[in-house]
Amino acid sequence: MTKQVLLTGATGFVGRHVLRELTERGIVACPVVRPASEDRFVGMAGIGRILATDALFSESAEWWTQALAGIDTVIHLAWYAEPGKYLASPLNLDCLTGTLAIAKGAAAAGVRRFVGIGTCFEYELTDRPLTIDTPLKPLTPYAGAKAAAFMALSQWLPQAGVEFAWCRLFYLYGEGEDERRFVPYLRKCLAAGQRADLTQGLQVRDFLEVSEAARMIVDTSVSTAQGAVNICSGIPVTIREFAERIADEHGRRDLLNFGGRAENLVDPPFVVGVR
Repeated sequence: MTKQVLLTGATGFVGRHVLRELTERGIVACPVVRPASEDRFVGMAGIGRILATDALFSESAEWWTQALAGIDTVIHLAWYAEPGKYLASPLNLDCLTGTLAIAKGAAAAGVRRFVGIGTCFEYELTDRPLTIDTPLKPLTPYAGAKAAAFMALSQWLPQAGVEFAWCRLFYLYGEGEDERRFVPYLRKCLAAGQRADLTQGLQVRDFLEVSEAARMIVDTSVSTAQGAVNICSGIPVTIREFAERIADEHGRRDLLNFGGRAENLVDPPFVVGVR
């Protein structure tokens, strides 16, 4: 019987790339979507069962047990992630409890492997590169809920006979990104010949193109690796340098207005991962 992978968040920024990566590898993907999105997947090559729900994080463990029948691996990407709101939103608690219900259903259904998606902001952020052994010190409700999910599932799922891996995402950019985020804002300004107001851009970051992140997530899902995995480039670059590279594609560094936007005083100065 062909192994099937259930994918939550299949229509999201990262999820659509993970779905593409799965199907291009010949892996049968079973997306979980809202009813209004079902039609876009019907007849698509590589798509197995399509599960529809209006409230993914409100479904019970029993619902998930039935939904996950015959599933070999879960890749759980869904989470509330609206730019400007998600870091402090109380919806993070709903995502946490809903994630635990999915995991309970997975164990009851005999799922072999569960791959969850975390964030680099679970770590204690210092001036050093972040390894999977870096202590956790989340500072927002978003990071705290992700870290709580990791701590609970890393202890419980293996005891329930389910392999567990946790992919911590760093700074992703690329196709399908929300226009309110840094890179789309910058590209929109440059394409229109408009000034882009930026901070001084001295923060050091770890940027990774989203399709490469999807490849790494799928690699993790088909491997035997367990525990935390950093989904990162491992290459430090300042926001200023990164913005200049993008501006050079348009030949318009003159549109970069460094210092035109106030500094974010809670923005960490250094966030770089180790692969």
